[in-house]
Amino acid sequence: MAKQFNAKTFNEEAFGRYMQAVPDVKRNKLLESGAITGNAELRNLFASQTGSYFGTIPFYGNLDQTEPDNYDGATDITADTTITYQQGVFVYGRAKAWTEKDFSYDITGGVDFMANVRDKLIKYWYNVDQDTLLAILKGIYSMTGAKNLEFVNEHTNDISALEGDLANVGPTSLNNTIQKACGDNKDIFSLAIMHSQVATNLENLNLLGYLKYTDSKGVERDLGMATWNGRLVIIDDSMPTEVVAANDEAQTPEYTKYTTYVLGNGAINLEDIGAKVPYEMARDPKTNGGEDTLYTRKRKAVAVPGFSWLNKNVKSLSPTKAEIATGSNWSLINDGSSSPTKYYDHKAIAIARIISKG
Repeated sequence: MAKQFNAKTFNEEAFGRYMQAVPDVKRNKLLESGAITGNAELRNLFASQTGSYFGTIPFYGNLDQTEPDNYDGATDITADTTITYQQGVFVYGRAKAWTEKDFSYDITGGVDFMANVRDKLIKYWYNVDQDTLLAILKGIYSMTGAKNLEFVNEHTNDISALEGDLANVGPTSLNNTIQKACGDNKDIFSLAIMHSQVATNLENLNLLGYLKYTDSKGVERDLGMATWNGRLVIIDDSMPTEVVAANDEAQTPEYTKYTTYVLGNGAINLEDIGAKVPYEMARDPKTNGGEDTLYTRKRKAVAVPGFSWLNKNVKSLSPTKAEIATGSNWSLINDGSSSPTKYYDHKAIAIARIISKG
């Protein structure tokens, strides 16, 4: 008869080895996409300064496209000056530990549960980082202020309120979204990452084209990777969804809104800067008859091209996921003055989203 001890299933009669790992269905494709890249400048910044949790990176702006003076021998030449922008970047730290009892090993006939922890460790931290990346995207889309809202509004294509099939993604959804966001600079977008429901709708319309390869026997096979209007498609059910309650007065049923992100290469910079002791094991021979604990620690630096981390509403030296998702901690990069007049051109930012019913 199967019983439970310390959340481990074991067979009392056979004392046999038994453990069925729970499958992890989170795919973490956002983290693995080309939209998320490292940044050596981030690593160097936080490696060379004291108090490495928040930093500022200055960089030059473009020349203002003002009208030149007439060179006619009588008109004075006017001079402009260049603008220096500054970008706030930050580090978040996370830690987690797992404890396994000696008795769990004994009662199951030698199943090494700590080995199972080790096997799942990389995937666990992938999940954490992907959740953080989604919090970053939520944060920048929660910004307020006139200039920030230019980005939020122009880089959002919300079709969820339209009637019938028009509320679902269709043949023109992607192209309209990236043109609205960046105009003639829309070629900076390289991939879309979407919920499987959105992908299924596109498949049903024959709008997804799957990449193929020819094997050694000359047989053509699908790679399992799709494209949509020439952009790579990544399918991941951890993309944001929102259930909208039914409205009896308006006679509208409950429905789900899906967010599809469209990104360019290097849209978010994520750099592992390490911790002093990233992994360690501790042995406690007394508690519960003896147990082992695996401790893990991570520190990651974040920069989002086009955006500055303001660090305004953060209570510690490492922002929480909720704080990262808070709009008041983010702004478009600007000249850094108390009343900024120059802002980063949002049409150079390779981040956009489509909100649809499917």
